[in-house]
Amino acid sequence: MAKGQGKAAGTRTRTAKPKAVARATEAVAQKIEACEEKGEACEEAAEAAGLVYVSDEDAGITRKRSGKGWRYIDPKGRTIRDYWERKRIDKIAVPPAYTDVWICPDPNGHIQATGRDDRGRKQYRYHPKWTEARDTAKYERMVGFARLLPDIRARVAADMRRHGLPREKVAATLVALLEKTLIRVGNEDYARENKSFGLTTLRNRHLEIDGSSLRFDFKGKSGKMWNLDLRDRRVAKVVRSIQELPGQKLFQYLDDDGKRQPVSSSDVNAYLREITGEDVTAKDFRTWAGTVLASLALAEFETVDSQSARKKNVKAAIESVAKRLGNTPTICRKCYVHPRVLDSYLDGTMLESIKQEVEDELGDHAHKLRPEEAAVLGLLSRRIGRDLRARAQ
Repeated sequence: MAKGQGKAAGTRTRTAKPKAVARATEAVAQKIEACEEKGEACEEAAEAAGLVYVSDEDAGITRKRSGKGWRYIDPKGRTIRDYWERKRIDKIAVPPAYTDVWICPDPNGHIQATGRDDRGRKQYRYHPKWTEARDTAKYERMVGFARLLPDIRARVAADMRRHGLPREKVAATLVALLEKTLIRVGNEDYARENKSFGLTTLRNRHLEIDGSSLRFDFKGKSGKMWNLDLRDRRVAKVVRSIQELPGQKLFQYLDDDGKRQPVSSSDVNAYLREITGEDVTAKDFRTWAGTVLASLALAEFETVDSQSARKKNVKAAIESVAKRLGNTPTICRKCYVHPRVLDSYLDGTMLESIKQEVEDELGDHAHKLRPEEAAVLGLLSRRIGRDLRARAQ
């Protein structure tokens, strides 16, 4: 094509810049994250999402059994009879077994309902806009996380070579295990209340080391049994030294005074923030791995033309990834696989475009990441860019 033919210079018009839209989306996400994790800037977060910040300590709607259904009572003690208001409340779908139910009288409240489950734990039903903004933020940050991975791996390798057993060395070893095994990072409350474990809460009895081989055998979240073998000489050497420390808890480090200190999930997340300068968490590794594994599973299927066949393959891929992560397929699809990967497979563009995406979008990143990771990062970069351009118009 001769110069000047086809797309003429200066003919492309944009009503807004995608980067500006991306920054706006990120700003909303940061506010929501600060609200949920730190209780900060909650009113700003709700406003940014087009909602109103509310609390279940405010007067709200309650419910009482009435035959096979419910009678809803407004904050002034009056029975709600308005059809559309009852329809809105029913759509929130608060489980029948919940007690102490509070329902937001404002349809734009960022929380739409709260209640206590059969174990007495408070559960929340958020406004769809709040949930969408939070989930969007979680997935959009995956591109940034993937670009950080080469530097994370380099720093982890360097810290694992440190002398002794300082906090950085043990935290780095946990990050290496997190990526290699995909075991959850762990929570002390779960370990204490449910006798279920993750990496930071493992006991010495949960791991056997033989040469360069590590064998994990423990009960994880939701009763999932983990029987997993890992062969890694470098990791085995460090973990063996850690395991030789006194005490039942597996992962400990020695502070500046030579005293043993336990390692928590907070320590691991703090380490990740220190080495990246970003708000990276342990869960990001599982979310990224789930997305990459799903992409690999989908790429192994033969090319199919029908939508029903593609949906069947997506279901099979999700089931495979869920088994690897120790989740149910529903949770796996909802929380651990980027929806744009599934969308690109369902619309038939995934296999066709992935090589070109790596070449065009990634540059040096493609050479620093593993091939399958570079391919997924290219796919996400292209899809997110396209969606942002559409949103800006």
